[in-house]
Amino acid sequence: MAFSKVALVCVALLLLVKLCTCQYEPNWKSIDSRPLPVWFDQAKFGIFIHWGVFSVPSFGSEWFWWYWQKQKAKPYVDFMQKNYPPEFKYQDFASMFTAEFFDAKEWTDILASSGAKYIVLTTKHHEGFTMWGSKNSWNWNSVDVGPKRDIVAEVAGALRANSDLRLGLYHSLFEWFNPLFEQDAANVFSTNYFPTTKTLPELYEIINKYKPELLWSDGDGDAPDKYWNSTGFLAWLYNDSPVRETVVTNDRWGYGSICNHGGYYTCSDRFQPGHLMKHKWENCFSIDKYSWGYRRNAPLKDYFNIEQLVATLVETVSCGGNLLLNIGPTHDGRISPIFEERLRQMGQWLGVNGEAIYNSTAWRAQNDSATPGVWYTAKPQDKAVYAMFLDWPQSGYIVLNEPVGSKGVTQVVLLGHKPLDWELVEPRGLKVILPDLSYSQMPCQWAWTLRLIGTT
Repeated sequence: MAFSKVALVCVALLLLVKLCTCQYEPNWKSIDSRPLPVWFDQAKFGIFIHWGVFSVPSFGSEWFWWYWQKQKAKPYVDFMQKNYPPEFKYQDFASMFTAEFFDAKEWTDILASSGAKYIVLTTKHHEGFTMWGSKNSWNWNSVDVGPKRDIVAEVAGALRANSDLRLGLYHSLFEWFNPLFEQDAANVFSTNYFPTTKTLPELYEIINKYKPELLWSDGDGDAPDKYWNSTGFLAWLYNDSPVRETVVTNDRWGYGSICNHGGYYTCSDRFQPGHLMKHKWENCFSIDKYSWGYRRNAPLKDYFNIEQLVATLVETVSCGGNLLLNIGPTHDGRISPIFEERLRQMGQWLGVNGEAIYNSTAWRAQNDSATPGVWYTAKPQDKAVYAMFLDWPQSGYIVLNEPVGSKGVTQVVLLGHKPLDWELVEPRGLKVILPDLSYSQMPCQWAWTLRLIGTT
C-alpha cells in the first residue's frame, strides 16, 4: 500500500515536471528552446504574397510611400507629379485598391499548382493598412475602404479547403508614419504607446481569428524586442494560443533578434549561405529582382527565369533551408501571367523531382567537390541520396565525386525515367551514364535528379 502511494506521488511529480517543461517563459532562452514543429522542415517550399495599398501605384517597390514622402526620392516624386494632382495623398490610393478580380479559390488553384506546402499572406505591411477589418486600424483596412472585403478570411478559407496548403500570415511590427510610433521613437522607445494600442492587439487578433500555422514577423523599426514585448507575446503563442502545437515563427522580433532568436532564421532578404547552417532557416526570395510588390512597368529582364528559381530551390534545400518564393498581385486582385507561369513551372519540376525535396534532409555533403552545379539531399529513412544537377552534360555522363558506391549494391535512377548504368571512378566517386534523350523525352527541362541507393 505504501509503495502504491509512493508510486502515485512519483507519477504526479513526473507529470508536473513534464507540464512545466512545456511552459515557455517570456525570455529568449526559454522561447528559443522550443522545438521547431516538424511540418515546416518537411515542407521546404512556400509562397509569399505581398499585397496592399502599395499595389495601386505599383511603381518602384512596396516601399513607395516611404521613398516618396520620407526619402523624397526623385523617381517617386517625379512619378507623382506627372500622374497625380498636387494635393493627392498616399491615403487616397486606398479607395483605388479595388480587388474586383480577386478570387481566393482561383488564387489557391494557382498557388497549389506550384507545389508549395505553405502560403504567407501580407496582413499588414509598413504602411499600416490591414487586410482585415481590424478595429485597431479604423478606416485604414480592407473592410472599411477599398475592397470592402476581409481578404485574410477569404484566403484562409480557400487554403483550408485545400488540405495540402498551410496558412501563414505576415505582419509588420511598426508603421512608417503612425503618430504613436513616431512619438515612441522620439522618446527613444522609453514609452510603448504604439505596441500596446496597435501592434500587440493586432497580433493577438489575427492569431485568435485566423489561426495561422506560420507567423512571419517583420519591421522592428530599430526598436528592441522589449519595446515590442516580443518574448511575452511568443510565450503566449507557444503556451496558450489556439495554434500553440503547430505554429512556426521567424526571427524578426526586435532590433538584434534577426538571425539570433526565433523559430527559424531569415537573416536577410534572399538569404543564401551556400553551406549547411546549424539552425533552421528560410530564403525569402522574390521573383521580381527589385520589388516584393507588383510593378506595372517591370520589364521581362527584371524577373528571375525558371532555371534560376529551380537552382535557388535546389541550393536552399541542400543547405537545410526552406524557399519562400514571393509574388505581388495587382491592385485589382490578379496574379499576373508572369508570376502564374513561374509558379506552375515550379510545380511541373517538383512533380518529377519533389521526392528529392519534400521530407528530405541535408546530406553530409551539400554540393559536389568535383562537378559544379550538383547539389545533394538525403532521405535516411529510405537509405537514399539525391544528386540534383543543374546542367545536362554534353559528354553523356556525369561524375559524382561525393558518393561512395559498391558494385552489385549501388543503384542509380534518373527520376522520371529509369535506372542508369554507372562506373566506379578513382580515387572515389561514380561516373553515371546518362541516356541519350531528345528535348521532348526529358523527364523535366531545367534540372534533373539522380536517386542513389546503396551508397555511403
